[in-house]
Amino acid sequence: MKATRDGFGEQLVQSAENNPSIIGLSADLGKATKIDKFGAAYPNRIYEMGIAENNMVGVASGMSEYGYKVFLASFASFLTGKYDTIRCSIAYSNVPCVIVGTHCGMAIGKDGVTQMGLEDISLMRSLPGMTVLNPSTYNQTRAIVKYLCDNDLENPYYLRLGRQPVQEIYDEDVSFELGKGIVHKKAEGSWQEQHVVFSTGCMLPDVLEATKDINITVIDMPTIKPLDKEIIKKYAKCNVFTVEDHSIIGGLGSSVAEVIAEEGITCKLHRIAVNDVFPESGVPADLYEKYGLSANKISERIKNELGK
Repeated sequence: MKATRDGFGEQLVQSAENNPSIIGLSADLGKATKIDKFGAAYPNRIYEMGIAENNMVGVASGMSEYGYKVFLASFASFLTGKYDTIRCSIAYSNVPCVIVGTHCGMAIGKDGVTQMGLEDISLMRSLPGMTVLNPSTYNQTRAIVKYLCDNDLENPYYLRLGRQPVQEIYDEDVSFELGKGIVHKKAEGSWQEQHVVFSTGCMLPDVLEATKDINITVIDMPTIKPLDKEIIKKYAKCNVFTVEDHSIIGGLGSSVAEVIAEEGITCKLHRIAVNDVFPESGVPADLYEKYGLSANKISERIKNELGK
């Protein structure tokens, strides 16, 4: 098993081979974010900014304006914490760079809450023009990074990555389509039995494990913004669950809730996330169990809500 951050570093090296405009910026965490792989392969195209994320954001904005495709990487909690600079220097200017936030969610474990990116989706999706991506596995991350490298970007992107190795769900040759959810299993039966789970990021393998004996549709949502409204309208019929290693406020659950409300869909929404608290340092598996995000706890919550 590999982490989504590994997929980022390895695909960036491969994609940059024939694209000299790709530049990397790091804030003293290249080994952890895996952008150091790019730096080792292309030492003249990586810039170490030190522990100065605000400066890194400004440099990324300037270099992007001069035609470089810039990937700037740090821990999500540190990088999105520079919200005002990202807002003014990147989002307001509609700079087509890629902000890479790693070590998201509780799964970073013992590093503690100061380094857990738990509010980053909420912050980044609120910025006009910002596309927000949250891949679930190593292979899907590689597909997304390839997409970002191979296409002319017209706006800024936020790429959310995890620290922990995750079970692979996708084939090596998986492709990525922006703004589209992916159905992994479908519920069978009458309308009253058409329940659905929308999962995003590294929670997908746990969600699939949690629902293996439950008659329920499971959909992966690697794009948070723009959200796949059509797939929500199609499958949100009875009980709708969202699962994410993120604050319950402003993430996937909130995004799905907005669609349900605006479209007038009659269903019940259950959000499974970090419930408006700061977790503590600990073993990732223990934290997931305590805060309701382990496969066991997800299964238990869904079964309870469905009366199983």
